[in-house]
Amino acid sequence: MKIRPMIYAVAALACVAAGCGGKSDNQSQAQQEPAPTEVVDASTAGSITGSVTFEGTPPAFRPIDMAAEPPCVKANPKPVTPPVVILGDHNQLANVAVYIKSGLEKYKYDTPAAPVVLDQQGCMYTPRVLALMTHQTLQVKNTDPTSHNVHAVPHKNKQWNYSLPPGATPYETHFNRPETAITIMCNVHPWMRAFAFVFSHPDFQVTDKTGLFDLKNVPPGTYTVEAWHERFGVQDQTVTIGPKESKTISFVFKPAETR
Repeated sequence: MKIRPMIYAVAALACVAAGCGGKSDNQSQAQQEPAPTEVVDASTAGSITGSVTFEGTPPAFRPIDMAAEPPCVKANPKPVTPPVVILGDHNQLANVAVYIKSGLEKYKYDTPAAPVVLDQQGCMYTPRVLALMTHQTLQVKNTDPTSHNVHAVPHKNKQWNYSLPPGATPYETHFNRPETAITIMCNVHPWMRAFAFVFSHPDFQVTDKTGLFDLKNVPPGTYTVEAWHERFGVQDQTVTIGPKESKTISFVFKPAETR
């Protein structure tokens, strides 16, 4: 007769641990974080432009061993090195995510209708670094003649893992919460990596081999602008802009041993 109360007690503890009847983490966070209400006034907005360069001797990488995957070898007649450090003609640094890290919390923005595309070509992810807004569609394609298994490993968003055989319909998903440097891997081809950045605002850009960025429609205020690189880490700068003002900044990355 004493067993039943004990069962109820154990069940109650399990319910507490699982959050039965309570509020989820997302609900609690939604209550703690007030929703942004202000809209950017385009008549007073300015911009933050600049460049990202590399200084020093770039690291060397061994060619990727694709021998176990004949379709990947066929797609890459020349050796492929990991596209971690990509430089322009004058040491401009590509694949750097540049974004406003703080200062835009009170502003609300519409979700872009166009999807951001992540393709799989030659058994590599294209692009290596991508950025999108919360709730914006991420479309994952496979244009290779071999299967891939796309596995995203976020910490603040829901993890997902999806197989894409050749010719499959692109997989579409989205992220609900802002998060930086989400690793996307392929469980079939371990050398494949991409990094996704998710923001609640549109003031972000990933550099190409020109190393240039242009953050537009920025309202007057003081901001922390961050630049992230897969190999060289992050750098922050504080920028204050007035109405219709444009500020230019620059980021210079160096090898870890010389910083």
